[in-house]
Amino acid sequence: MILTVGAATVGPVRVATWNVNSVKQRMPRLLPWLDQRQPDVVCLQETKLADDAFTALLGEPLAERGYEVALYGEPQWNGVAILSKVGLDDVVLGLADGPGFPDPEARAVAATCAGVRVHSVYVPNGREPDSDHYRYKLAWLAALQAVVAAGPDAALVCGDMNIAPADEDVFDPEAYIGQTHVTPPEREALAALQSVGLYDVLRDRWPDRRFFTYWDYRAGMFHQDLGMRIDLLLASTPVSERVAAAWVDRHARKGKGPSDHAPVIVDLDEAPDGDIGPVIPPPSAPAPPRGKVKLPQSP
Repeated sequence: MILTVGAATVGPVRVATWNVNSVKQRMPRLLPWLDQRQPDVVCLQETKLADDAFTALLGEPLAERGYEVALYGEPQWNGVAILSKVGLDDVVLGLADGPGFPDPEARAVAATCAGVRVHSVYVPNGREPDSDHYRYKLAWLAALQAVVAAGPDAALVCGDMNIAPADEDVFDPEAYIGQTHVTPPEREALAALQSVGLYDVLRDRWPDRRFFTYWDYRAGMFHQDLGMRIDLLLASTPVSERVAAAWVDRHARKGKGPSDHAPVIVDLDEAPDGDIGPVIPPPSAPAPPRGKVKLPQSP
């Protein structure tokens, strides 16, 4: 579904991606965040609403803020969207020749915004290594790679990849032994996606810094800064060369009723808040010694 509010003026662009973990639950946080951060393009994941329900809930307030909206949702699970103030053309729902589980799921939507092909993606979780869902995850990533490889040259892949690219992208690699998100086949599939000419914008800008985008709700993981970096913006060369700032909006993970993910923001051409990052505000908790903290789901 596409909601149009009129022509947009193209200039410097702020792009954000956010797994909101239910847009209905996050509505009291989402609208004030849009007003505060003023992103031009927003990729949402885990909207968990059918398109008509999303439109009934948010169509009017988003239009009032100047956003066109491309939706690919389903009731209760999954769901992705692109909000844009700078144009929303050639919208495509899903992945060409993409796998299902067993049917196609609402995990990808693409559109051209201000001359850039923007993909909002919610990669399957994988559940357990070597499970059917894990194999589905790898096949889905291969289909995404084929779509991005087909062009155009100016592209952004934004979303919840459900993969930590490297050991430095989790609070303790030992805690994740035997878990998904960190296995070699998953990381190889992500690297294959990047091999078509995509750059990990935040890691390239902050190569030696510790920062995360997701923290489990349980066991005080957020307040201890025990997280993972799984929400990525991957940019092709023409887009990566325009990056003026890139940062995790950790403030949006704080307070009452947050998502378990923080938004990730990239400014192209100009940085209204300066070249800040990698995390705003920075966490105060020190990194724990390795092997001392278990995941909440661990036995």
